[in-house]
Amino acid sequence: MEFEIILAVAMFACAILSLLAGYSVALTLGGVALLFALIGIATGTFSASFLIAFPSRIQGGSIMQSQTLIAVPLFVLMGVILERSRVAEDLLHIASRLLARVRGGLGYAVVLVGALLAASTGIVGATVITMTLIALPTMLRQGYDPKLATGTIAASGTLGQIIPPSIVLILLADAVSNAASQASLKIGAGSGVVSVGDLFAGALIPGVLLVVFYLLYIAAVAFFRPEACPPVAVSEDTAPLTVKEVAFGLGAPLVLIIAVLGAILGGVAPPTEAAAIGAAGAVLLAGLRLAEEAKSRLSPLILAGLLSIVAILLLRNTMDLRAGVETISAGNSVGIFLTLFASLVFFAGLAAGLLVLRRVRQLLPALTSATHITSMVFLILIGASLFSLVFRGYGGDEMVAAILHQAPGGKWGALAMTMLVMFILGFFLDFIEIVFVVVPLVAPPLIVLGFDPVWLAILMALNLQTSFLTPPFGFALFYLRGAAPDEINTMDIWRGAVPFIGLQVAMIILVAAIPALATWLPSLAAN
Repeated sequence: MEFEIILAVAMFACAILSLLAGYSVALTLGGVALLFALIGIATGTFSASFLIAFPSRIQGGSIMQSQTLIAVPLFVLMGVILERSRVAEDLLHIASRLLARVRGGLGYAVVLVGALLAASTGIVGATVITMTLIALPTMLRQGYDPKLATGTIAASGTLGQIIPPSIVLILLADAVSNAASQASLKIGAGSGVVSVGDLFAGALIPGVLLVVFYLLYIAAVAFFRPEACPPVAVSEDTAPLTVKEVAFGLGAPLVLIIAVLGAILGGVAPPTEAAAIGAAGAVLLAGLRLAEEAKSRLSPLILAGLLSIVAILLLRNTMDLRAGVETISAGNSVGIFLTLFASLVFFAGLAAGLLVLRRVRQLLPALTSATHITSMVFLILIGASLFSLVFRGYGGDEMVAAILHQAPGGKWGALAMTMLVMFILGFFLDFIEIVFVVVPLVAPPLIVLGFDPVWLAILMALNLQTSFLTPPFGFALFYLRGAAPDEINTMDIWRGAVPFIGLQVAMIILVAAIPALATWLPSLAAN
């Protein structure tokens, strides 16, 4: 038994070192697992039946038939299309113009736009780079403190980790749901399923509170150090914003966000169907944004298609649209007709949006990028599945459970130890590796110890978000450093991130102390 434990520890250490060396994540996880499985078979310490069962594990409900993971490619496509349609530029332009005369207005605009982009794209790297290229030069030109400017942009970019719909939360939902099922089997409880909707609902309040914390910090800086964030100097020759600009640039993304999150939290559609709504809405929104550039006259049809999504959701939520029942009332008949008409308008608008994207040569690059990202995620998932299978075959899961159960401080000591390890790993590994490799090992024993799985997942998401922001290895800081002008000092970026890290830690402590912040909305939605 001791030799098996030695091999399990060596396998985990070898995988981490290989990842730190920069080798491909999916191939590293799968290759290391196969190597140590062969060593185990040769020494008689590992059963080949684990490898024989691996194909059925891939084709079964855990991966290929998982309803949760269907949402991944759809939300990825939604984010990529919105990124390529330059929605961020419009949002920053409009928000900064609306808040121009307010001290700290540019900082408020960056935080609010970061929250909107998080709720519409969920891609951290793209958000940080986009806002660095667009907002940072303007903030510096207007006299903002470089530390405040860079810290605000980096922190706002990481909101995509916690504000739904987030790819992190989707992958965490799958991992934590499997962990909760394992924990339920061990303790003899009922089903421990955790849905994507549960995590979206659980992350909403902490995400909004985090945005409020950021805004309050900028307000405090504006009050105590007004020279660090002066109001924007607007030329008298600058034309005021029109209602059309605000409606298209700010209103359209809000409609999409409300449609997607409203469908999930309101119980109108499950997350997979809501993801399809989001992807289609992204095509419509991008087509609307790029129609002028393509010199297209399809804008009214695309706008009608975008509004038809809201109309269909409202009709679906307020009327009985079933056509197979014995008696259909006159009101429901009208509702069915209106839904069919709205569906025709939606598909016509979707076709128009795709045509506009094709004309500006953004459709194929967006589909290619989304395919690459999705393929990477699922290949990593397959490699991680093999890794966890071999690790479990060596009894590694029992070893991790024993360590956590014997941690000083009881279950809270085990939780603190887990969070510290995940925080440190977040410096070096992307969230996908951590979710697929670490969470399946530590989550089951923590749930057995009595922690709520939704609350635990939200704490993990906040923890990973904080590590993304923490110098010297935070990924968000690397993205910002790569896109920032040369005159920005790296130490300024690090110092600017420190206050926001403090706010992040305060949010983690608040959620840990008041679990209802993460569990109240999911329980309300379930009822």
